[in-house]
Amino acid sequence: MKKIKDHYFHKAKREGYVARSAYKLEEIDKKHRIIQNGNLVLDLGCFPGSWLQYTSRKVGLKGQVFGVDLQAVNLSLPANVKVLQADIFELTAKDLEMNGGMVDVILSDMAPKTTGIRGTDALRSYALNQQVLQLADDLLRTQGTLLVKAFQGAPLEELRREFSNSFAQVKLCKPKSSRSESVEIFILGLAKK
Repeated sequence: MKKIKDHYFHKAKREGYVARSAYKLEEIDKKHRIIQNGNLVLDLGCFPGSWLQYTSRKVGLKGQVFGVDLQAVNLSLPANVKVLQADIFELTAKDLEMNGGMVDVILSDMAPKTTGIRGTDALRSYALNQQVLQLADDLLRTQGTLLVKAFQGAPLEELRREFSNSFAQVKLCKPKSSRSESVEIFILGLAKK
């Protein structure tokens, strides 16, 4: 994985974030107000932990954040954050419940292992997001919010249609902090039906 030492990389180091990706979430959150004080937030694909850092500050002491990733998150996190090292394809909605119930927001910055073949990578990203949508069906409260990273490519329009079936509003977001050459784009589902 190449390290891009740009403005966001240096800003992350200065501000104590473990990765520059925190600014992608911050930008989307500032524009669409997706994370509120007191929210229960599920963060799928949470490694290395910058979204956990950002989200834990936003939800405050009344809120909780539950992160899941294949890789261990080796980061000192506040008491309102819990992390599970696991594969989301092996977890049930019950495994991911917070406080025995539904969550307000699901975030997914997951990406598949890439091959460099755009079509293949887009299909792998789509498969991950299908799993996230399935979990959101079971775990996300009515009026809840879902934000997922997707790869631009053939399956993107299909994924957008599937989001439209479940959410009142669907928006595509390409944060300024995403590198211009990156094929990533974020799909935001607002107000779950």
